Amino acid sequence: MTSSVIVLLLFALGGVAGMCHFIPQHWLSSNLPMTILSVLIFQVGISIGSNKNLKEMIRGVSLKMLLVPLSTIAGTLAFSVLASLLISQWGMADCLAVGSGFAYYSLSSVLITEMKEASVGIQVATELGTLALLANIIREMMSLLGAPIFSRFFGKLAPISAAGINSMDVLLPMITRCSGKHMVPLAILHGIILELTVPFLVSFFCKM
Repeated sequence: MTSSVIVLLLFALGGVAGMCHFIPQHWLSSNLPMTILSVLIFQVGISIGSNKNLKEMIRGVSLKMLLVPLSTIAGTLAFSVLASLLISQWGMADCLAVGSGFAYYSLSSVLITEMKEASVGIQVATELGTLALLANIIREMMSLLGAPIFSRFFGKLAPISAAGINSMDVLLPMITRCSGKHMVPLAILHGIILELTVPFLVSFFCKM
């Protein structure tokens, strides 16, 4: 919760700084978002590679365990398609790109803005990137607050699926509390697989 609030505050601060022209001109270079994106992807690799339980998790992976992240991906994309039918401003591919963030708001929003700029212009690309930021932050906050309800009414796997990539870090304590300690390995594996898919799925739908 705290991290999401901080991100929203920083986003608002950046917006105010941009409107008041407090930002140095070289910060607005088109190369800067791609540089930030490259650093974020590098950080993803570091976080996955430095996981102490990575080798054990890889050895223990079974097809049955992989059904959980695959179901999360399928369900998220299905509801993204449904959202595109209700929102006239954005097309199906745009909604699918936003949904493919799986609560990874920092990476998905930058990637969407960067990739859509060439085809739709900086203003529309920024609007879609902002939508991705807010949608994925809201997903994280709803997963955090709703984990006990999800677990009670939809089963022990529901908090893991709802958390998206955050099942392996931010929401892991809540998942442990609501779903049980035996779900921790699955929650971590779920988060890692989703984190790996975000750049590929977002890029794919942005190019459609």
